[in-house]
Amino acid sequence: MKIITFSKNVFIPLTNACRNRCAYCGFRSDDPRIMDRAEVQKIFREGKKKGCKEALFTFGEMPESNEKVRRQLRGWRYSSVLEYLYELCEDALKHGLLPHSNAGVIEKQEMKMLSEVNASLGLMLENASERLCKKGMPHEHSPGKRPKLRLKVIENAGKLKIPFTTGILVGIGETNEEILYSLRKIKEINDRYGHIQEIIIQNFKPKKNTPMQDSAEPSLHKMLTVVRAARQILPNMNIQVPPNLNPDTWQIFLSSGANDLGGVSPITKDYINPEADWPKIEKMKILTETLGLSLRERLPIYPEFIKKDWYSKKLEELIKSYIDEDGLVKT
Repeated sequence: MKIITFSKNVFIPLTNACRNRCAYCGFRSDDPRIMDRAEVQKIFREGKKKGCKEALFTFGEMPESNEKVRRQLRGWRYSSVLEYLYELCEDALKHGLLPHSNAGVIEKQEMKMLSEVNASLGLMLENASERLCKKGMPHEHSPGKRPKLRLKVIENAGKLKIPFTTGILVGIGETNEEILYSLRKIKEINDRYGHIQEIIIQNFKPKKNTPMQDSAEPSLHKMLTVVRAARQILPNMNIQVPPNLNPDTWQIFLSSGANDLGGVSPITKDYINPEADWPKIEKMKILTETLGLSLRERLPIYPEFIKKDWYSKKLEELIKSYIDEDGLVKT
């Protein structure tokens, strides 16, 4: 029976400060806040009680570009958000949660540091087209969305043998050719390093009070076409379509090439898409089984990378305590 995977996680939106101003983003704020350590640890405790295995850290890119965040970090005696993140990842491990951090465009040495306390790292490519960064396009005011910068981060992860998650965002004004080009750029890097563990095919969802609030989201036909193309270009890749962004149609993608449903949290919402509730895991299991598929929980590091020992020694005991002989979470 074919296996469909997901990760049971807690979602930690560390700060909504960001140097980018994407035309579709409802997460970024000009008056940001940064979660304090006690607040984060409370989520760890609640997550552990609910059987979560992953701590997903998400925050805006280079949040220190905001003076309010810089002052707060200095008050806590941290020189950077990554220094703060490192200690929070250590805390997560103590609570039995394996960190996965989306830290934006960061340097190679910073990635190496984070890999000591993260099971995997991630960065959405979104799209490899420079055209989307031009005047009037969604990434015009987002220096961190320049494709060359993002592709360099993905490549550096490969050089460091860090299990990595990336993906594309569908429906922000890109052409079909730009979608295919983006998928091929991901394949090109993965062919060299073999480190990309998952590609997310994420559909744009309009957010109120953003420049793209009246833009249409991609159709089901469009999304299915992209998923099929991803499967054709990357036949052995794990492909995810977020179920909360496709609440009535996520099953269809499982019949079209997707084999993962991403992180699902029983206690925290999707702070990037707060209007989109996570599906209940019990219902996901039932609906997956109606297709003749088996839903299994995985860790934020995929089984193939566990088998290759692509993780820090600091994580070894915790990883091995959770998995069966197939590298999936014990049932």
